[in-house]
This record gives sequence, structure tokens and C-alpha cells, in this order.
Amino acid sequence: MYKRIRELREDKDYNQQTVAEILSISQSTYSRYESGHLDIPSEILIALSKLYNVSVDYILELKD
Repeated sequence: MYKRIRELREDKDYNQQTVAEILSISQSTYSRYESGHLDIPSEILIALSKLYNVSVDYILELKD
């Protein structure tokens, strides 16, 4: 899942700071989500799925 959110971010040419601002969180918190050092809350997963126009299942690697 963590690799997938990084790939989605890079595909949109966003940096971590940009995504963090969209999600209203700090860049360091987002970085910890992306590195797997912090579990991603469900509300953030939903926000990411809307941002990237993909399903939560896709982010969680339950679907390709």
C-alpha cells in the first residue's frame, strides 16, 4: 500500500508537501504514511482515493 500511494503521487507529479496540504496534514505525517512508519487512517485513505480517482481497494492493493 505504501509503495502504491507513492507511485500515485509521483504519477501526478505531486511532491509530499502538496499532498499534505491537500489532506490538511503536515508533510512529516504524510511522509510517515508513505514510508509505512505510521498507519493511514481510513479518512485519509478515502481522501487519497478521491484525490487520485482510484478505489480504496486499489490503494490497499486488493485490486489492480
